[in-house]
Amino acid sequence: MPKKSPPLNEFTSAKLRQLGEQIVARRKALGVNATVAAEASGLSRVTLHRIEKGEPSVTMGAWSNVIAALGLHLHLQESQTTETPPAAPLPGWWPVRIALADYPQLKAVAWQVQGTDYLTPVEAFDIYERNARHLDLPSMSAQEQALWEALQQAFGKRSSHV
Repeated sequence: MPKKSPPLNEFTSAKLRQLGEQIVARRKALGVNATVAAEASGLSRVTLHRIEKGEPSVTMGAWSNVIAALGLHLHLQESQTTETPPAAPLPGWWPVRIALADYPQLKAVAWQVQGTDYLTPVEAFDIYERNARHLDLPSMSAQEQALWEALQQAFGKRSSHV
């Protein structure tokens, strides 16, 4: 029979609720709905809802996926310090919504996508993967190369054309 987790103290419960509120605020500031954020994090919508409510029973890995997908950084620090985490995206990070206008080669190979200016990470990866032979890597911007590499890393595939 598995052991039960010890009950959380009020301080810990409050911190988890605050973290959940920060996640909701970031998601809304990005203009991303919960379904898209959950998909980008590789989670169900229900799990994202539990994280946003600060529920402690959700795994740390799930919390980490949401934090990374929203371009945030979890930073541990001693109580006495007031350092803030770096604002720049971390290696392997990608946006929750990928604006076609920001990635010219993705836009060029996504000609069949009509009626949207944004893609989910899964959609962008699939389009890059299917059309890798048409990408001009030497002229691809560093930002777009970083996105393509992060998506490959995240979804565990690597095109033989790239």
